[in-house]
Amino acid sequence: MSSVPLSLIVEVKARHDEARDIVTFELADPHGRPLPAFSAGAHLDVQVRSGLIRQYSLCNHPEERDRYLIGVLRDPASRGGSVAMHEEIQVGDLIQISAPKNHFPLKPAARTLLLAGGIGITPLLCMAERLAHTDAEFELHYCTRSPERTAFRRRIAESGFAERVHFHFDDGAAEQKLDLEALVATPDPDARVYVCGPTGFIEAVLTACKAAGWPSERLHTEYFAGAVTDTADDDSFEVKIASSGASFSVPADKTVHQVLAENGIEIMVSCEQGVCGTCLTRVLEGEPDHRDLYLDDDEHAANDQFTPCCSRAKSKVLVLDL
Repeated sequence: MSSVPLSLIVEVKARHDEARDIVTFELADPHGRPLPAFSAGAHLDVQVRSGLIRQYSLCNHPEERDRYLIGVLRDPASRGGSVAMHEEIQVGDLIQISAPKNHFPLKPAARTLLLAGGIGITPLLCMAERLAHTDAEFELHYCTRSPERTAFRRRIAESGFAERVHFHFDDGAAEQKLDLEALVATPDPDARVYVCGPTGFIEAVLTACKAAGWPSERLHTEYFAGAVTDTADDDSFEVKIASSGASFSVPADKTVHQVLAENGIEIMVSCEQGVCGTCLTRVLEGEPDHRDLYLDDDEHAANDQFTPCCSRAKSKVLVLDL
């Protein structure tokens, strides 16, 4: 597997149990030097172990330069990253990370609506810190299964924006549950909606917002897992490298990235699920079969770029700008 550039070595200064199955890791430069700056919504690529790289959102205040704080949900159904973080990464360990990257940035708005599902709170908490710091108008709705699975409750309660945060528990009384349709019923042309969490939660929010008439450019998402795709009808196709003219067959059971890597053509990858955008590659000819959750509808329609870690082709040939 080719990988993203991991340019920083950091030390795990602390780890804390924030809620059931959720741990935070505080990362800092081993020599006390300032870390690269980041903005609200940013994430890190973390080498959990050799050959295993995962993305975790930064959830501390974006003006802090002495540390990075990430939150990790232990998910038995994951591909190994979260379990390894919980079981193997300890205080004092040195780990390799990328510089912060932001595919989920805050944009100017008169009002901001933050909707978090479970561990999706991590980038939105950072956004709340930033919005509060700049005296911006916002509210945060935080949905979890139960109070004991709700991370950062004390931090939020002690913050200067606690009154803007609304908790919604699946196992709580009916009157405290999120009334999504009522919340987004009246589209505000000066507002933006940010949503992060499980795929089902994000899709529910987007469906409600679009049904109410919110324009897509006012809806901002970050997925933690790729979409479930039916691969029963997958077929083979060709990818052609524009610079050399070399052509390779991509069988039904392999990705474009896998085939290119087998032939010595390196593309940086990270999530391998089409959610992070690391492997985004320009398409010069042909029609991609988009299976990512990173590009928006207009970018999919343009068909001039795709994610070779998971997307395929509708045409017989894709010519790639490599």
